[in-house]
Amino acid sequence: MSTKANATIEDLYHVPDNQKAEIVNGEVILMSPTGDAPNFAGGEIFVSLREFARRTKLGRAVTDNAGFKVNLPHRESFSPDAAFYIGKSSGMKFFEGAPAFAAEVRSENDYGPKAEREITQKIADYFAAGTQVVWDVDLLGTDIIKVYRAHDSQNPTIYRRGELAEAEPAVPGWTMPVDNLFE
Repeated sequence: MSTKANATIEDLYHVPDNQKAEIVNGEVILMSPTGDAPNFAGGEIFVSLREFARRTKLGRAVTDNAGFKVNLPHRESFSPDAAFYIGKSSGMKFFEGAPAFAAEVRSENDYGPKAEREITQKIADYFAAGTQVVWDVDLLGTDIIKVYRAHDSQNPTIYRRGELAEAEPAVPGWTMPVDNLFE
């Protein structure tokens, strides 16, 4: 009988071709590259956060494919599409701990019952790790951004085109036009 060893953070540092990946349930889960629209949206969130961070010096904007090392029973890392981090620099290593704010932009295959269960679980994991606010960004829907907060995770705030979205209390005072997610 063979026993498979659980993946470690060290394994993430050696994922072939620096692919985006997370450790969930002891396994390295590779994440497929995103398409044009989700990549653009994630980039716009990062740019907006970066300008806010430079102006306020309150934290640090983080791009796609960054690793956040966490310690949950079934998850050891996150790799959001954009994030805001308040904490010490970890140099060349993954960020230590969860981001204050994480944006998950849905890609082409992030729809359907299985995908809904996975995003719901991931949002719960973010909160269990210490994230305060998570955006679930759905570029195909009418409810473009669902803002989930750790203190009231069952009742997201909805933002649509023509509105300003926010990430209170994780990124105090920051807003972003929903329309900026689209070219």
